[in-house]
Amino acid sequence: MRGKLVTGATSARVPFWRDVRVLQWVLQLVVVALVVAFILWLYGNYVDNSAEQNIPTDFGFLDNPANFQITGNSLSQSAPVSDAIYEGLLNTLRVSVAGIIAATILGTLVGIARLSNNWLLRKLATVYVEAVRNVPLALFVVAGLLVVVLGVFPTIQDAWDLAGLSIISNRGVAVPWFDGSGSGLLLIGLVGIILAWAVARWRRSVSDRTGVLPRSGLWGGALFLLVLIVGWFALGYSWSLPEIDGRQTTGGMRIDPSFFALFFALVIYTASHIAEIVRGSIQAVPKGQGEAADAVALSGFQRMWYVILPQAFRIAIPPVGNQYLNLTKNSSLGAAIGFYDLTLVAQTTVGNGSPAVPVFALTMIIYIGISLVTSVIVNIANRRFTLVER
Repeated sequence: MRGKLVTGATSARVPFWRDVRVLQWVLQLVVVALVVAFILWLYGNYVDNSAEQNIPTDFGFLDNPANFQITGNSLSQSAPVSDAIYEGLLNTLRVSVAGIIAATILGTLVGIARLSNNWLLRKLATVYVEAVRNVPLALFVVAGLLVVVLGVFPTIQDAWDLAGLSIISNRGVAVPWFDGSGSGLLLIGLVGIILAWAVARWRRSVSDRTGVLPRSGLWGGALFLLVLIVGWFALGYSWSLPEIDGRQTTGGMRIDPSFFALFFALVIYTASHIAEIVRGSIQAVPKGQGEAADAVALSGFQRMWYVILPQAFRIAIPPVGNQYLNLTKNSSLGAAIGFYDLTLVAQTTVGNGSPAVPVFALTMIIYIGISLVTSVIVNIANRRFTLVER
């Protein structure tokens, strides 16, 4: 009888108004309902106020003429706003991708230099990191244009001609460029990357079987260059070198002063943060790994390249990915110096009479899309390089 009483007591259900799990769900549903209600209230006010002031709330403005010229672009002022936004998106992607690559390289080098045995090199890297990352990025953006481009670079009459390969002046930086189809060159690059990845995997498998150094990077890089060179000549590509023609440059590709200033600021600033991430990641690698590399007589470069950095990058990928996101979003500061990225195109479009809310809502959606794509790529890389324990 006692056993039955105990069983009945333990099997009694708790009233739902005292069940912790039910209360948690109810609380969450109430919070979600309040947030949704607040958003609907804001949207209702926006629709009512827009209707009173006869302001459109749809995206019909995308078909209206842009009525402004994008610096360094041949887009006509009569082109629709959608084309102008597309060109602004391309400018944002150009400066972001180029900045990510350059900041990663510079930040990695500076991070390694902070751990160098050379006293002078270590102190110079420390001064760079501590000085740059404690200055507002907006100041670097403005200084990049007013100090570097307009203050340091010479006029077009006294432009610096770097062995006929590059021309630097306060009108921009002209660099060599190719003549031919960009999509064809991109296809050649993709084929080269795929073949390089395949041969790198093959070299690693050979190393696993025989124990010899894989040198996968050397083999893959050599094959990539070979594919690029063969494809270059097979499709008839050629170089176009810049030349000074009066008060302008012809040939090659001219990098607009605002683009260069923004690129300079983003790289210098973001690299200082990446350097600290790289330094901390290297120090997080167990010291026994470096001692083991010394025990098998690896050189300092081999120890860093084959042992330390591969393990450090596993640690560094998530925080470095955050810096990539920050760099992409910080590119919007280019609007302060007249760089027609996505943000400045949106501001100019609103200034020309387009409705502000739809314009900036579309701009935010595009930025969210860029950030989500970047996050997906970083997460894929993070899962790919995560050390799987058995």
